[in-house]
Amino acid sequence: MINSACKVYEALNWASTAFKEHGRDENAGEILLKFFLKMTRPQLLANLHYELSAEEAERFSHAVQDHITGVPVQYITGIEEFYGRTFTVNEEVLIPRPETEELVYHTINKIPAIFKGDETLRLIDVGTGSGAIAITMKLEKPGLMVTGTDIAAESLKVAKCNADALHAEIIFVQGDLLQPAIEAGEKFDIVLSNPPYIPDADKETMSIVVTGHEPHRALFAGTDGLDFYRRFMLQLPRVIKTPGLIGFEIGAGQGTQIAGLLKETFPEASVSVEYDINGKDRMVFAHLK
Repeated sequence: MINSACKVYEALNWASTAFKEHGRDENAGEILLKFFLKMTRPQLLANLHYELSAEEAERFSHAVQDHITGVPVQYITGIEEFYGRTFTVNEEVLIPRPETEELVYHTINKIPAIFKGDETLRLIDVGTGSGAIAITMKLEKPGLMVTGTDIAAESLKVAKCNADALHAEIIFVQGDLLQPAIEAGEKFDIVLSNPPYIPDADKETMSIVVTGHEPHRALFAGTDGLDFYRRFMLQLPRVIKTPGLIGFEIGAGQGTQIAGLLKETFPEASVSVEYDINGKDRMVFAHLK
């Protein structure tokens, strides 16, 4: 624990040392202290000699200890930034990642080349979790009619909370993958998903920050991590329109296999593997003509 009379710079140094000793991100202290002091980063840096109150010091100390034990910073603060907006998160949803921002970015850029500008497009985000993809697509492309599905009612509660807070009109439906759309006889122009794609065996070597707190239903997908993509291939032909766009986030190294599944399912489609900012294959798209 830190002293209740410590200053901001002392609190940051203490947290950085503690995180380094336990293999955590040394910058996490700055994120936590910004949150508890309700300051931006420039404000925090301009107030390095600000003396924490006893309550602020205690809350910060407990948060540091929580993160040391493996609780993700985002679950401590209850928020994460995605595409320039703040989303509520908890242990019922996967924490949005920068890679998923790239899925949204590429989708937005592909839409004008595939669809006419005067039509209302229907988009479904499968396994919506926090609602990050569905909500961002609606806010970036307000003309879209967006549906978000998830198998977990608790995840949908978080997604609805985020949609309300960000003033995004989304239809949320509980169900397994595309089954709700199939049962309702609905078809969509765009199908997006960031499904579970981590091989089961990988959980043995992953950080407890991930495996100990994020929902396993949103992470792991069988022996090779491709179980959900195989299930999608059975359902997509019953849901996707022509022309249509399918976009998946994938695990690094899975691009060739998932592109092959899409090409086998839609032989006439144009299938592409997109790489993230780190040069890893992270997205696969299929354009149905």
